[in-house]
This record gives sequence, structure tokens and C-alpha cells, in this order.
Amino acid sequence: MDYIVRATAADGQVRAFASYTRDLTEKARSIHNTSPVVSAALGRLLTGAGMMGVMMKGDNDLLTLQVKGAGPVGGLTVTADSHGNVKGLADNPAAMMPPSKAGKLDVGGVIGPGFLTVIKDMGLKEPYNSQVMLQTSEIGDDLTYYFVTSEQTPSAVGLGVLMNKNNTVRHAGGFIVQLMPFAQESVIAALEEKVAQVTSVTKLLDEGYTPEKLLEFLLGDLGLEITDNIQTQFTCNCSKERVRDAIASIQKSDIREMIEDNKPIEVKCHFCNTNYVFDIDELKEML
Repeated sequence: MDYIVRATAADGQVRAFASYTRDLTEKARSIHNTSPVVSAALGRLLTGAGMMGVMMKGDNDLLTLQVKGAGPVGGLTVTADSHGNVKGLADNPAAMMPPSKAGKLDVGGVIGPGFLTVIKDMGLKEPYNSQVMLQTSEIGDDLTYYFVTSEQTPSAVGLGVLMNKNNTVRHAGGFIVQLMPFAQESVIAALEEKVAQVTSVTKLLDEGYTPEKLLEFLLGDLGLEITDNIQTQFTCNCSKERVRDAIASIQKSDIREMIEDNKPIEVKCHFCNTNYVFDIDELKEML
């Protein structure tokens, strides 16, 4: 079962999130038939977005993370709401990349140099929109850089996806730890020391670390308090009704053309690959 834990430490000087996301990463892999390295890239972005989503306060708030790079995958797009629901896709799901020098999946290489765009739709007139340059294209480092430069929140982000030999997902998860503006020097130093000890999130996950145990490792000495446990899943909110509304909103002449072709039309959702078919009678109803 995939879930996110929310926590505080050091009397509220630190806030933290950690998650386990194997099932949702595997679902994304099976829907989009991603290569191992794209599975790792998309899984990391989905995991990060899930935790960033539950940071938002409003029931209808939506977060979008877009990564655009010069590497073979082209781009990744992920959306998350404040309830732990995420969905995402890759421009080129089959993109391949030789392993890195360390023999690991080369997420940074498959994405390449480029930009991360963060869009938050919180029901205001204009969505909040911020773009930063990718630092390593490994996603965790790039989200860390985003938090520091765009939200002025010193943060540590660790994300990892471990694949099985048969290309299914073995483990996925991560953490986001953030310092509040009033954090004391001693707390900052203690946290920096702990974060530096995490060389690989996937290694810890493979050793059986749960989200709680990850945060215990990072913040156990600082009075960790886990405050919330939220289910997280890959889920798409598309439906035949929503697709029908979208078709009905296009120009009447275009719908008439579709009817004259005398063939049912098929519309596919890019996020979940669901196909919606509308027959001639349904098209006539839209007119």
C-alpha cells in the first residue's frame, strides 16, 4: 500500500514528508510501457509531486510539475492534488540510455539539460508559475533547488526508484525535509549531517526502510512527531462525460464534419491511455 507520512521535528523548526510509492510507479510503468530508465525518472517525479501535493491546503488545489530536457525522453509531466492522487506521462516512454558510470539507471542523462516548471492552481485568478533551470536532471536535486530559489525554503529532497531484472518496479519512495525560517543553527547543522549520510534512497528502501523509518533516521534525534498518514495512488480523473464536454466545446462545423465522415471517433487520454469512443448519434446529440 502506497502512502505519505507528514511530520514535524525540533518543536516545529522542521517539517517533513516521506512516502512509499512502489504501486503507483508500477502502475505508471504498465500504463505507459516505459523503459527502465524512464520508469525511474517518472517514478521520482510522481513521488516528489505526491508529497508536494499534500503540502497544499485547499481541497481543489492542483500541482503540475513539468520537466523539459534535451535528453531522449524529451519531457515529463505530472499532476498531483492535495489528497495524494497523482498521474503523469513521458513524451518518449521508450527512451533508452546506457547505465551511468556507477552502473545505475542514468535519469540525468535521459532527461538532459533543461528546465523544471512548477504550476500551482489554487483557485486564484492566475495559477502560481515558477521555472528553474535543471541542476543535475536527477529530479531530487532539481526540486531541492526549486524550493530554495522559488519558495525560499531550504530543503532536502531524496527520491529513488529501484527496478527488478524483469523491468517491473521493486521499490519507489522518497522524502522532503524543510527548515522553517526560525530554525536554529544547531538544528540546521544536525539535519545537514544526517542528510549527508543518505547516499542512496533506493538502498534504504531495499533494506526495508518505511517512510516512518526514513524520517526516524533523518529526524529521530530532533524529536520527530508524525502527524498524518495519507494514501497516495496513480489515478486519472478523466471520464467519458469530461471528454464529451471537451468535444462539445469545439466549433459546430468541426462536429458536423465528424458526423459527415460517418465513422465513430476515438479520443485517448494521454495520462491513463483510456480510449473513449463516440458514435454518430452521440456526436449528433452534441450539436
